[in-house]
Amino acid sequence: MLGEIIFYIFVGITVLSAGVVVFSPKLIYSVFALLGTFFGVAGLYVFLEADFLAAVQLLIYVGGVLVLLLFGVMLTNRIADINISQGNTNRIVGGVASLGVLLILGYVLLTTVWNPVATQEIDETVGTIGELLMTRWLLPFEVASLLLLAALVGAAMLARRSGEGESV
Repeated sequence: MLGEIIFYIFVGITVLSAGVVVFSPKLIYSVFALLGTFFGVAGLYVFLEADFLAAVQLLIYVGGVLVLLLFGVMLTNRIADINISQGNTNRIVGGVASLGVLLILGYVLLTTVWNPVATQEIDETVGTIGELLMTRWLLPFEVASLLLLAALVGAAMLARRSGEGESV
């Protein structure tokens, strides 16, 4: 019972802060609300017994991405005073598409046969993931790391060119 209450608290934190991120007219409020969203998602990972993903969520997204966004917003000149106006003219198309996705999700939710599984003990995931990355999935892991390194070098080259006044 207490676990369900805590789960719904994390769901509420995630949904409410995500709503603030989307609908807030102030950019700085959206960035701070993103902290709640990331924290709530990390809590939901804990409830899914995905301790590695929860740790990664906190370390990378809260500790890295969010801090970078905060520095970006804070260092931008007078960004706190800027109101973000939505100039989207495709509201009808977006509303119809959103309604279609909502209907599909509702149909899937109502027609799925839900079989609750008895809870079972799950071993820690960090050790298993580490072992699989270094044995079975070593080649895809190394290919992904080389791809990310190439993307990093390419981004640095593009940023350097645009900083020198050259056109990209």
